[in-house]
Amino acid sequence: MTKKVRKSYNSLKWVLGILLFGILLLVAMSWYLSVKIQPVIKTQVRTMVLNATDSLYRIEFSDVSTNFITGSATLNDVTIIPDTVIYKKLTGLKLAPNNIYYVRLKKLMVRNFHPWNALRFRKLKIDVLLFDNPDVVMVNRQFDFNESKRQHPDKSPYDYISGYLKELKVKTIDFKNISFKYVNNNTSVPQVDSIKNLNITLKNWLIDKNSAKDESRFYFLKDIVINLNNYSFATPDSLYHLNLNELNFSAASGKLYIKSFRVVPRYDEMKFGQVAGFAKDRFNIEMSDMSLEGIDLPLYIRKQELYAKEMNISNGFVEVFNNNSLPKETEARIGKYPHQLLQKVKGLITVKQLNLNNVDISYAEFDRDSRQKGKITFERTSGSITNVTNSTVVKAQNHYMFANLTSYMMGQGRLDVNFRFDLNARDGAFIYSGKLGPMDGRVLNRITKPLGMVEVKSGKVRQLDFDINANDLKASGKVDFAFNDLSVALLKKDEAQGRLVKQGLMSFLANAMVINSDNPNAAGVLLAAPIKYERVKTASFFNFIWKTLFQGIKYSVGVTPEKERKIKLQIANFEKMKSDRDKRRAERQKRKARKENRR
Repeated sequence: MTKKVRKSYNSLKWVLGILLFGILLLVAMSWYLSVKIQPVIKTQVRTMVLNATDSLYRIEFSDVSTNFITGSATLNDVTIIPDTVIYKKLTGLKLAPNNIYYVRLKKLMVRNFHPWNALRFRKLKIDVLLFDNPDVVMVNRQFDFNESKRQHPDKSPYDYISGYLKELKVKTIDFKNISFKYVNNNTSVPQVDSIKNLNITLKNWLIDKNSAKDESRFYFLKDIVINLNNYSFATPDSLYHLNLNELNFSAASGKLYIKSFRVVPRYDEMKFGQVAGFAKDRFNIEMSDMSLEGIDLPLYIRKQELYAKEMNISNGFVEVFNNNSLPKETEARIGKYPHQLLQKVKGLITVKQLNLNNVDISYAEFDRDSRQKGKITFERTSGSITNVTNSTVVKAQNHYMFANLTSYMMGQGRLDVNFRFDLNARDGAFIYSGKLGPMDGRVLNRITKPLGMVEVKSGKVRQLDFDINANDLKASGKVDFAFNDLSVALLKKDEAQGRLVKQGLMSFLANAMVINSDNPNAAGVLLAAPIKYERVKTASFFNFIWKTLFQGIKYSVGVTPEKERKIKLQIANFEKMKSDRDKRRAERQKRKARKENRR
């Protein structure tokens, strides 16, 4: 080894030695400071929490570890607890918040808290504050005195820290894998909801002399991000599972996105009603790409009132099935229309506009007589529903909810339908009108054969117009149904073959004496069908809508009560003629037999 190399090598050893000594010295100092400063940190943290919350909350933890080299610290076995005595006092002074929190976690970790800036400039900046697997209980009680309070408090938290710091800033506050329980104390019996696997990130939390007046912040934050994955729970009646996949929310944008939401029946179509004990509507719902925009998060935090400017739902389906071979539901369903159920929701909800895109809707029944399932579908449904609300404040300005939808009946005929729901009507009043465009009438066999024992052999739907006023008990209005070349076959169940068969003579009589083959007729006169339909009180909203329109369709094609009585009389006469003919034939056979015996 040359002298030059040896000299360089010796120099490097000295540098490395000095660096190693410096690192060891820093580690030793960090350890020494950590041990010596622990009591001070514990005292300061507890004091700051008490001061910052007007003594409403206290923080407890078993120990604290710090590392001044990396600028990190950890509090172990942490609990944040409200003082119930102070809470009662604040309530009496009309200063108590609507929500109080109980928080418990194993570790609270602080990363990169830049201790030298805190010592030199009295500015504490923290990169990450991590709450790992916290257990949070939120208890809500609405106070009238909080209704008119501003989002920003009159007294800034800066007043509480100014004796220690000029600025407290945390870039990211992470709550990972939260177990959250919500307790509603606004009813006689507290109501509890819970959720797990929740992640919340609070961004850019700042307390300084100006942050309380910063209108771009809410609760001193620039943003709140919420994430929830694969959430599922069973409904109280144990008939459904509600599944939610990938929920993301940002308070800064006011937008909530849900990748998939499902209402999944726990039993198949035929078993569902058996478990319920009667012919109960079975819902199967799946919605994808759901979003809410313009959410007012501070309003929800203060009052648990959901307000959104817009909701969007795309690419989903709603399937309703009823097995009417089971005993009928005995409980009246009065007061259970969509707008009436909305008013019964306990929390306040306002969505200014709900947009639907490409949603398939179907209603099906299993018939006790045909022993088959009939189904009517409304495919590729799109449109909007406005003023979805149960807020008395909003309803004071506009108490109507409007739905304007476009769909394709049985995948063919374009259907434009408009609803107007009176949100204040005690009798559930609503109006619906619409227009169905051209379609092949034979596609209706999917519902007319199983549920009406009628097969459409031919027929062209030209246009169906309807305008109906309805409430809890009845519907009235009119249906204008234009069609051509209508011919039907009446069916009956052949028990031996286990299928539906045509009734030749009755079909002939129906086409000859009852059915209008064309509307308008040869003279160009359109037969309008007036509607007066009494609702079966146990019938659902879907059933009521369908049966009301079906009455108008029946009348338009000629199946009026008068004609039904007429054909029944003709059928009775025919049956009597047939019976008399059979008797005469039997008598002839007897006489013939007697003559042969005499020979």
